[in-house]
Amino acid sequence: MIIKSAKFVISNTNPLKGPTDNKPEYAFIGRSNVGKSSLINCLTARKGLAMTSATPGKTMLINHFDINDEWYLVDLPGYGYAKLPKKEIAKLGKIIDDYVTHREQLTCLFVLVDSRLTPQKIDIDFINHLGELGIPFSIIFTKSDKISKSKVQGNVEAFLEELLKTWESLPPHFVTSSQTGLGREDVLNYIESINRELAQ
Repeated sequence: MIIKSAKFVISNTNPLKGPTDNKPEYAFIGRSNVGKSSLINCLTARKGLAMTSATPGKTMLINHFDINDEWYLVDLPGYGYAKLPKKEIAKLGKIIDDYVTHREQLTCLFVLVDSRLTPQKIDIDFINHLGELGIPFSIIFTKSDKISKSKVQGNVEAFLEELLKTWESLPPHFVTSSQTGLGREDVLNYIESINRELAQ
């Protein structure tokens, strides 16, 4: 897929107030500091499309970006912000839950997981929660350039093995690096293949 255009459309906390033209939506979510904004900028080849920050937790809204006038890339608030007040954490949790459960245009939720880490309970719990809700999702392992290939492979395999304790089959998954562009084409081609199916 070639990204010809990528433009910001709207930010809000209410999923029902998002775009109403029924284009498919591909949402991105992950724990704080997982590299979500960097990945979005990498996928769209637009350096400042999503705001990156050294301070985790900057995405507090649902952000819609129109891609090629064909589909929406949705930047969701993250989960697992230990440094935020409980009230704020609860508020973000509600925004996320409302979006994934009530946004009919949601076509696939990409869950970002830090490939540098061994399986984290918070990520596994979030994915299992998606399963309970029946939300279609895929997994993107980020920051693969930060450690050795063998270490990435080991962490990815360990994560998938952990999932198989509660899942009969594994969702699609991708290994990426925002720095090198690894996995970019794989993710975009996957989105394109779904869009083609929807258009039939």
